[in-house]
Amino acid sequence: MRTRQILCPTDFSLTASHAQGYAIEMANLYGVSLRLVHVMSEPFSEHHYGIAVESAEQLDRQIEVAANENLEKHQLQIQQELNHGLTVKTVLRKGDVLDELLEEAEVGEVGMIVIASHGRKGISHLLNPNIAEALANKAKCPVLVVK
Repeated sequence: MRTRQILCPTDFSLTASHAQGYAIEMANLYGVSLRLVHVMSEPFSEHHYGIAVESAEQLDRQIEVAANENLEKHQLQIQQELNHGLTVKTVLRKGDVLDELLEEAEVGEVGMIVIASHGRKGISHLLNPNIAEALANKAKCPVLVVK
């Protein structure tokens, strides 16, 4: 752990920001750098109802630009909170969220993943995939799930 980075997935939500705080604390404690990753998931179809765009490619470009802007904003904030000498790298991936996070953990030689729990209960928990739970079960490194 002391020679590897901490991976912190984000969807830019308030819950993800809360987990990001824990990731910063862990990075400072262990003296390691942080990887902030956002995964742009594939749309369910070519149809994006209610969104005025000329093409699916244009929508993808707009989403990518917005994601990169958010990552840069978070990177600046995190860098201010990290101890001197530690860095934060931002990564934007596209595809299946779980697969991309597992891949990023492998290629980034990650020592720990800090991820937010979505906090759903009941039927909502059953109907929506829980990325944090699946990641904790499939990752090869420790995973801290933050509520």
